[in-house]
Amino acid sequence: MKAQQVHELGGPEVLRLTEVPDPAPGPGQVVIDVRAAGVNFPDGLLAAGKYQTKPDLPFTPGSEVAGDVTAVGEGVAGLEPGMRVAAFCGLGGYAEQVVVDAWRVFPIPDAMPYSDAAGFSVNYGTSYHGLVDKAGLAEGERLLVLGAAGGVGLTAVETGRALGAEVIAAASTPEKLAIARSRGASGLIDYAAGELREGLTEAGGKVDVVYDPVGGDLAQAALRSLRWGGRYLTVGYASGDIPRAGMNRLLIISGALHGVLWGEWAKRNPEKNAANMRRLLGWYAEGRLVPHIDRIVPFVDASAALDVVMTRRAVGKVILTRD
Repeated sequence: MKAQQVHELGGPEVLRLTEVPDPAPGPGQVVIDVRAAGVNFPDGLLAAGKYQTKPDLPFTPGSEVAGDVTAVGEGVAGLEPGMRVAAFCGLGGYAEQVVVDAWRVFPIPDAMPYSDAAGFSVNYGTSYHGLVDKAGLAEGERLLVLGAAGGVGLTAVETGRALGAEVIAAASTPEKLAIARSRGASGLIDYAAGELREGLTEAGGKVDVVYDPVGGDLAQAALRSLRWGGRYLTVGYASGDIPRAGMNRLLIISGALHGVLWGEWAKRNPEKNAANMRRLLGWYAEGRLVPHIDRIVPFVDASAALDVVMTRRAVGKVILTRD
């Protein structure tokens, strides 16, 4: 089979289409014929050697896929060949086939396109885990989402709205904010056109939860926007700048700072993660979640797709497809 592999560290251009052996499932594993794969910011960090984990070279990036189960290993229950599934594979998704631990694999609704399913696990899983398991976001609370039109930010807007929160979306262009509004944001802040603090004042003032996948200069103003008992979720650093938190600010508001590392949490809590995914897929089936796909790119053009994500040109999700 063919896979897009990293043989030397660097930018998206280092991906190389490579012939590799077909995978076989071990105990507790399944093989998926990949029909589509999600493209995520950490994929590019891995390729550059800048992520928390550093796999041995060569490796195949790609943390989430959708496709059809073709084989199951010993001890696998509830999954069988022919089932349409989505999976969080961690690595290996940019390939024609991938072997995945069964606990990471979820059947998808019959009407769910592979393109929607391929971009579902990581972003919605991260947002739900952060907003529910970490922040305990409650109905009627106010949620500020930074980078609200990015892949993970837009899912936070949708998930927050589904939970009954008032969502304030912050993004860098009016076009991005229009998409956030279409997904349920009631307050909009164009932080390229003015100060985040001023925008928050115009949007009604302080918030209960900040969801931050951006980092950088916005973090301090966002931290100051928290009211008493507020919770700050640090999700990622798409700006390239890791901010320094003002711990004194958290002290005087009796606030909390939470790191959101969904993949590792899911590995340590597979049953809870499965319950989260079932609820999210149920919301999808009800029409409450509508993944926004920026573009669908052929599998052979994986470098170009990853470059779109790494340069923050995507509004919503970028998907690789073999169709």
